[in-house]
Amino acid sequence: MKLKFSFLFIFLFTAYLLPQQYIFQSSIGNFRSASAFYITSAGFFYVTDKNSDEVFKLDTLGNRLKDTGGYGWTESTFDHPSDVFATPLNVYVSDKNNHRIERFDKNLNFISQLFTRNNDNPSERFGFPLSCATSNLGDMYILDSENKRVIKFNSFGQFVQNFGGFDAGAFALINPKKLAISPSNDVYVLDDYRLVIFDQYGNGVRIINLDKNFINLNIVGDKLTLNSKQDIYSADFKKPEIELTKLNLIGSINDLIVSSLIFGNDLYVLLKNEILIFRKN
Repeated sequence: MKLKFSFLFIFLFTAYLLPQQYIFQSSIGNFRSASAFYITSAGFFYVTDKNSDEVFKLDTLGNRLKDTGGYGWTESTFDHPSDVFATPLNVYVSDKNNHRIERFDKNLNFISQLFTRNNDNPSERFGFPLSCATSNLGDMYILDSENKRVIKFNSFGQFVQNFGGFDAGAFALINPKKLAISPSNDVYVLDDYRLVIFDQYGNGVRIINLDKNFINLNIVGDKLTLNSKQDIYSADFKKPEIELTKLNLIGSINDLIVSSLIFGNDLYVLLKNEILIFRKN
């Protein structure tokens, strides 16, 4: 069967669409060198710190409810936690230099780990994972930076497939940075100056070329955010087409942006040492 795909160039809309305004409200958290964050539908943050090799659970008021980690290779320790993804029940931490995904419950109690780098089957091996997320069907997708591909496992941790590797043609990943799952279970990979989109079966669907060097990607509910170190853009999956619009932030940001996400009417901006909260105007 011949695979059909399309290439789109998305201009970052600053003139054609009215920029969305967000006004600074407050800041929460006190981190050493935050690397990633995520928020659950219940309103709890999970934040990884690559300097202290820890993961923290916070509420939206900034109260630190639980933490775990420290440098190491045993369970509940990390060596450069690169990403965190959470559902209401589970928390997944990409433990980059230990080549594994650690799974915790919502209170950061260790459950299990996934490590395949030494497995006999080369198709299921991953190393230096940069990102991990689960779909609403329970499948887990891991961004394997060692082999520049995505590895898919089912809800039992069993290998299903890999895709986006050197044999994926135009959809072969070049310099993957972050992975996220859309509400329709499409897999979005931030790859150099483009978004590469696959369906849940690993078929290449679309390539969106970008004109900025974005460093992070998040999808929470129907909202996608992309950020560079200075700017944030968003898109709404409820619209028929992906339209990236630059967010106009009222209030100064005095450090480089690490990551960003939208939850309800609030925009949360992760800096190295704190989370800034902006309210939609």
